[in-house]
Amino acid sequence: MQEKEMEKRFEISLLLDFYGELLTQKQRDIMDLYFNNDLSLSEIAEINNTSRQAIHDTIKRADNVLLVYEEKLKLLNKEHVLKENLKNIILKLDDLQNSIKDEEMSQIIRDIKTQIIENI
Repeated sequence: MQEKEMEKRFEISLLLDFYGELLTQKQRDIMDLYFNNDLSLSEIAEINNTSRQAIHDTIKRADNVLLVYEEKLKLLNKEHVLKENLKNIILKLDDLQNSIKDEEMSQIIRDIKTQIIENI
């Protein structure tokens, strides 16, 4: 599989995490089988007792819906920005920790960094 296609599949999988509940149950199930369980269109069609083309059409429609949600709400983008900001905060805390001689303050900084890392 080409790198761009892999990136696209990964992005859609992430969008499913954010917006999957906004899809119909059928769309959600088919998208999950295709993107998270890596089943082929034929396998999904057999499970759903429908045609391969119907599965393809459902995936395309759901894919477009997910992209529209992201375009409007930008939750995935906001998560990327938040994670990047948290990484920058950790780097600044590292610098602060290295410049502090007080062990109690250093421990407080370590605890803060640990809490941030556990929530990234």
